[in-house]
Amino acid sequence: MLIGVPKEIKNHEYRIGMVPASVLELTSRGHKVVVEANGGTGIGFNDEDYLAAGATIASTAAEIFAAADMIVKVKEPQAIERKMLRPGQVLFTYLHLAPDPEQTDDLLASGATCIAYETVTSARGGLPLLAPMSEVAGRMSIQAGAACLEKSKSGCGMLLGGVPGVEPAKVTIIGGGVVGSNAARMAIGMGAHVVVLDRSVDVLRRLVTEFGTAIQTVYSSKAALEEHVVSADLVIGGVLIPGAAAPKLVTADMVRRMKAGSAVVDVAIDQGGCFETSHATTHQDPTFIVDEVVHYCVANMPGAVARTSTLALNNATLPYIVSLADLGWEDAIQRDEHLAKGLNVHAGKITSEEVAVALGREYSPYRPGNA
Repeated sequence: MLIGVPKEIKNHEYRIGMVPASVLELTSRGHKVVVEANGGTGIGFNDEDYLAAGATIASTAAEIFAAADMIVKVKEPQAIERKMLRPGQVLFTYLHLAPDPEQTDDLLASGATCIAYETVTSARGGLPLLAPMSEVAGRMSIQAGAACLEKSKSGCGMLLGGVPGVEPAKVTIIGGGVVGSNAARMAIGMGAHVVVLDRSVDVLRRLVTEFGTAIQTVYSSKAALEEHVVSADLVIGGVLIPGAAAPKLVTADMVRRMKAGSAVVDVAIDQGGCFETSHATTHQDPTFIVDEVVHYCVANMPGAVARTSTLALNNATLPYIVSLADLGWEDAIQRDEHLAKGLNVHAGKITSEEVAVALGREYSPYRPGNA
C-alpha cells in the first residue's frame, strides 16, 4: 500500500501523522510511504530522517493526495485538503464530525472512506486513539487556565496554588474521565483546591482511590454543577460522548454569574464545546471574554506541545495503520470490531450512528460488499 503523510496546515499545528520510526515499521513490511517536504521539521524530524526510514519526499500535498491509497493525518482535513480526496481512498485521522456539517458534506462528496481516530474503541470500552491527546489536553488545560487567571491575560490576578496565608484558586473539573483525571493531577500538583464532578459513581470512586482527600468528588446533579461552576475561579470542561456533539452543560447564565476575572477552559471544543458561551479559537488568538470571564477554547490544544503529542499519538495509532495497510481497510475492520467503530463516512454515506444523529442526517451502517 502507498501511504501518504501530508504536512498539517491548521493554525499553529506542528504535529504529523507519522514519525520516522512509524514509517520504518511500514516500509520494513513492504509498504511505501510518501511524506510532504518539511512535514516534521516543527517537531525536530527533518526530511533526511524520513528518507533514512525508507520514505520518499513529495514537494506538495497535492502530489500525496493524488497518489496515496491511504492518507494518515492528525487533524481533520481542511477545506482545501477535502477537495483532494477521492473515491476509494482511505483517510485515517481525527475528524470530529458531529459539530461540523461543512466538513461532513465535503467528505461525503469526496466518496472517500474516512476512519476517525476519536471513535475507535477498545475491548475495555475506552477510546485508545483519543486517550493520548486527552491526557495531553487535560494536563495542558491547567497550564492554560492558570495563565488565564493572570492580570495580563484579563484574569483576576490569582495564583492557582496560592501562597502561605493566601487561599488557592478553586478549580472545578466537569467530567472525571481521561481529561478530567489528568487535569486533576496537574491542579493538585500546583496546589489548587480541586472539585471534580461526574455522573458515574464508579468514576468518582476511582478518583478517590487515585487522589484520596486531595480532591473533592461531587455527583454532577444540575444543582451541584451550578453551585461549583459559579463559585469556581477556573472551570475545566472535559465531558465527552463518543462521536456525538458535547452537551452544553454550562449555560450562559452560569457563566454570567461567575466571578469577574475567572476562567473557563473548554477541552470539549472539538466536539462543539460544553459551555454555551464557547466558540473555537486558535493558538494564535486563544482567548476571548464573555461577561468578564476569560474563555480558552483552542480546538487543537495538544498542538502546542507538538513533539510530545505526536510521539504519544503515534504510539497509539501505529498498530492500526499497520493493520489497515497489511489487510486493506475492509478486512481490517471486519477482523477488528473496535477499529470498525472508527468508520464514520464511506462512499458518500454516514456510517456512524452518533454522527448521523448529531447532524440530523441519514445513518447508513456499513455492510461488507455494500458500496
